[in-house]
Amino acid sequence: MRNWGEGQHARVLTIPPALPMLESRKDVPLTIPFPSDAMKIPSPLLLTGILIVLSIAHARAQDQPVLLHARRVAEALDVLGQPLRREEKAALEKAVTTDEVAAVLDRHCLAIVQINPEARVKAEAGLARMELLETGWTSFLIKVVNEAGVTAPLAISSPQAQPLAGSPQAAVQDRWLEARVFDGRPLAPNLAGIPLEYRVLQLYSRDAGKRAAVLHFDAGQGTQDLGFRSDLLLTFDAKAATKVTLEVLDENGKPTTAGFEIRDPAGRVYPSQAKRLAPDFFFHPQVYRADGESVDLPKGRFTVTCARGPEYLGEVRQITVGDGPATERFALKRWIDPAAAGWWSGDHHIHAAGCAHYTNPTEGVHAPDMLRHCIGEDLKIGANLTWGPCFDYQKQFFTGTEDVVSTFPYLLRYDVEVSGFGSHQSGHLCLLRLKEQMYPGGDSSAHWPTLGLNTLRWAKAQGAVCGPAHSGWGLKCDTDELPNFQIPPFDGIGANEYIVDVTHEVPGEDGAPVPAVDFISTVDTPIIWELNIWYHTLNAGYRTRISGETDFPCIYGERVGLGRSYVKVDEPLTYDKWCLGIRSGRNYVGDGHSHLMDFAVAGVEVGTGDVLLEKPGTVKVSAKVAALLGETPETDLRQRPYWEKPYWHIERARLGDSRKVMVEVLVNGWPVGEREIIADGSIGQLSFDVPVTKSSWVAMRILGSSHTNPVWVIVEDKPVRASRRSIEWCLKSVDQCWSQKERFIAPAEMEAAKAAYAHAREAYRKRHAECADE
Repeated sequence: MRNWGEGQHARVLTIPPALPMLESRKDVPLTIPFPSDAMKIPSPLLLTGILIVLSIAHARAQDQPVLLHARRVAEALDVLGQPLRREEKAALEKAVTTDEVAAVLDRHCLAIVQINPEARVKAEAGLARMELLETGWTSFLIKVVNEAGVTAPLAISSPQAQPLAGSPQAAVQDRWLEARVFDGRPLAPNLAGIPLEYRVLQLYSRDAGKRAAVLHFDAGQGTQDLGFRSDLLLTFDAKAATKVTLEVLDENGKPTTAGFEIRDPAGRVYPSQAKRLAPDFFFHPQVYRADGESVDLPKGRFTVTCARGPEYLGEVRQITVGDGPATERFALKRWIDPAAAGWWSGDHHIHAAGCAHYTNPTEGVHAPDMLRHCIGEDLKIGANLTWGPCFDYQKQFFTGTEDVVSTFPYLLRYDVEVSGFGSHQSGHLCLLRLKEQMYPGGDSSAHWPTLGLNTLRWAKAQGAVCGPAHSGWGLKCDTDELPNFQIPPFDGIGANEYIVDVTHEVPGEDGAPVPAVDFISTVDTPIIWELNIWYHTLNAGYRTRISGETDFPCIYGERVGLGRSYVKVDEPLTYDKWCLGIRSGRNYVGDGHSHLMDFAVAGVEVGTGDVLLEKPGTVKVSAKVAALLGETPETDLRQRPYWEKPYWHIERARLGDSRKVMVEVLVNGWPVGEREIIADGSIGQLSFDVPVTKSSWVAMRILGSSHTNPVWVIVEDKPVRASRRSIEWCLKSVDQCWSQKERFIAPAEMEAAKAAYAHAREAYRKRHAECADE
């Protein structure tokens, strides 16, 4: 306070604008005039005048936080695309009292929440019109009269706003609502503790028409009022959405299916993920729609991202939805088509139940749902593996052949992953191409062997194609060198027992001995961890192949086919042929953003035979190579260490800030030739002249994005014994694996397990002795 007086000649009482209650105003100071001879005023009157002025100042000081918070609420409504009217904004800007604030904002309030001095919460209906939008968001205000000065968040919930994922079937119809308290900038998550403030509540309606909901208000433990006074029953009228039909055409102008991610200017996803049931997965921002299908959208502007797997170019466009039905046409464009050259994509490890999938209202999802996603990602083969979660429900869909929903060339089949039961603690197993899905001795999962080799014997006898899943788990190493000689802990569920099983042959479908393991899985675990064990066992002379997988929706839930195998199959494509191509190594793996087609050594294509040399010499290594990178580096991806997701991604292969990647030729795991290529989507023929001095395996890779299977070059009719150090690594790894897995073996299988491990040690010792000096 200033100018209180100048001796006995004070004429005014002035309160400067720097006081808190006026700091948002640009007006003149608050000035109270007095007669020229103030001393003649009786002292009681003078005191009364002073008190009036002070009370005004105090009231305005109390109003200042309310004014500032109210203006922030107006800014939040701008962010959400539901702004106040221009005249309301102007009135709010001029407001100097809480009453003036309330005159502007109360008409938008869905509810008035009172928190009494004992912190009990009571709610009553506000003045807002109870109108919603089908498949759209509507923002309301909640008026909070906070007599207790509570600073906890105001939580708003509703039985009708529970997610559909995990919902009992009987509750699906009632769960039509989604409710979110907006606490992003410029707002804060917590109440401010001031006498009056407003919160923003966003409501989404799945349905059109009349719908009722109970809203429950809670400002912290113990704040609920008695007699359900913190509950509010409201009835809404939801305006019907606009039907937007999608024309979806492939590169040949033929109808197809693609993924669509639809967002409004506030970044909200449509349809709401919380209100999705199959075939739309609640854990995806995208939905998959076939040509002629539709999405229901409210009136407004949207950004639509259309994509169809890594072989296609994505499209982003802005659309405006009005009151009447509309059609949007998407003509998709490819940058590459491996299938046209006979290389058919597939993912040998996807699930219809468990992990991100719900167990209610159904136990996982079904074949039509999974096939829709495969087609939407242009994934030709999908191996739908039944495993621990919902095993007894999902097992009914196994037929031992392609599922009836398959539509050439998109083929789906049910098989099994040993996971959550049996020998899973020694490493999960993918069992493809089974004729019978149930291990003898029971009709569920409790009786399966605890030694993986026993499961492999049973599966291989019926002609199955088998290999460990998510190979890198349990094989952690602390280096990016490849190969490296650190002994992993073997304490996980990846290719752990593989170090033993790879040394075994078991009776095949015709009774003749075949390798117990056909492949190890790649692309869904850290690249060094999974490739290192593979390189070492190849160097020991074993011929396990690799196959790409996603483990959807467990390791990766973003989409099926993030990890893929491209298998060369003579038409017509079948699931069986594709799996047998994995067994023979007639494939390359990767993320689909780079391709190593027609890989050959001395004219022998991968998976078709060996190269035979009478003496050491030079061989020609060739492939058709293509890759596609964006022109701008994705810095965040490139800076992540290799053991963080995504484990394989074309961005990891980028050379510096260029648009180039490195293609490497390997002999026994070590690069012997390299060539930079521009990753602009063009296909080029690469060839290398590679010296081979002893029996070896030769492969090609774009490290971080794609890798071929090997071609074996046999020199002087000698077996591959490429590295003593690799075999020593394998031998030590057998002991390390046993130290971790012995505890999981059932007593009835213990002697068989000890014999299996002893066999592995002897096999590695024998091969070690056969190695020439390195």
